[in-house]
Amino acid sequence: MLKRWLIAMAARVGIIVLVICCCLSLFYLLACKPAARRSQQSLLWSGGATTKEGYMALLQEREDSHRHYINSLTKQIAQLKEALQERTQQLQDSLEKAKAKGILPLGLESLHKTPTQSDLKEFFRSQLNQAEVNSGVQLPSEYAVIPFDTFTLRRVYQLETGLTKHPEERPVRKDRRDELITTLETALHVLNGPEQRSDTTRRKHIYSPSDFIEGLTRTERDRGTVYDLIFKGESPQDFTQLVFFRPFGPVMKVKSESVDTRTMLINIIVPLSRRADAFRNFIRNFREVCIQQDGRVHLTVVYFGRDQIEQHQVPASPLTVRETRFRGFTLIQLNEDFSRGRGLDVGARAWRRSQNVLLFFCDVDIHFTSDFLTSCRLKAELRLWLRLEVSL
Repeated sequence: MLKRWLIAMAARVGIIVLVICCCLSLFYLLACKPAARRSQQSLLWSGGATTKEGYMALLQEREDSHRHYINSLTKQIAQLKEALQERTQQLQDSLEKAKAKGILPLGLESLHKTPTQSDLKEFFRSQLNQAEVNSGVQLPSEYAVIPFDTFTLRRVYQLETGLTKHPEERPVRKDRRDELITTLETALHVLNGPEQRSDTTRRKHIYSPSDFIEGLTRTERDRGTVYDLIFKGESPQDFTQLVFFRPFGPVMKVKSESVDTRTMLINIIVPLSRRADAFRNFIRNFREVCIQQDGRVHLTVVYFGRDQIEQHQVPASPLTVRETRFRGFTLIQLNEDFSRGRGLDVGARAWRRSQNVLLFFCDVDIHFTSDFLTSCRLKAELRLWLRLEVSL
């Protein structure tokens, strides 16, 4: 019986709570009903007016309200302009008085004068002097170097991860691609311009995009972007190099010069210990590329130990025979444990000729082409640049 009484009591309480909730919901809807909607309905249907007249009256009221709001904003804008002009004039007067008394704070000199074209050029020139264009800067290690991106007409190789990974050909954003195309068009305009065409020491050659070999570019965040472009010359050993700098503004031409690689000798230094089969393949590639195609190289092999020295002299013997007419070969033997750094140092110091030579620190597993040797000659300048090639 108690159970029945509890069920009846729960049902009554539930019904009472439900009725209270419904009443509260009804009161909430009546209290929160938009006033504009009620006024709109009273305007449309009160006084016996027709529907068209009610809409026209409502539109007129809205138009008057918007016109009043626009006039208020216009008046506020005019007041703000007057206040800004008054404050600007007060600032100019204060700067003039401070300048006359010689107490103008440092860094505010540019506020009392209007920027000119010469000031803009001077700023761009200062950005160029700070960037690594004409000279390098001292860095704590090679990992602090900002890497260059290599690009051709069809590919762009980026090294965004520094020296920790190999370069990859990645999709380039449209703005980046347009930037490189614009720089290439600027270079062609310079090469075919009146200044280059007026040079009587060179033949009249019209440069086209097909003459472009490759370019290097990198961006320094607080200075700008450097572009180094290489074009073919009139002969296989002649090239034209153009350097541009974009200091977060228009492209500036830094230099345009011809590069003659006929007299640039490369000394390939290879530290070695055993590995007769790998050295045999290296000599085969060296004979085909360096002797038969290029001919402007010297090979220095630094061998560690005494084991298998005869097996390395046999593959190298064709380099000195009469049919090849090649005399640029040096073999240095060290009775020490293998050390790549030690071998490269000994091989570099073994050069005794007076002619300047480009050192190419190489490994016995490296396979290169004549185009790679040309790229090494173009990307190194005496007492100025050392380019570290990262192989694919």
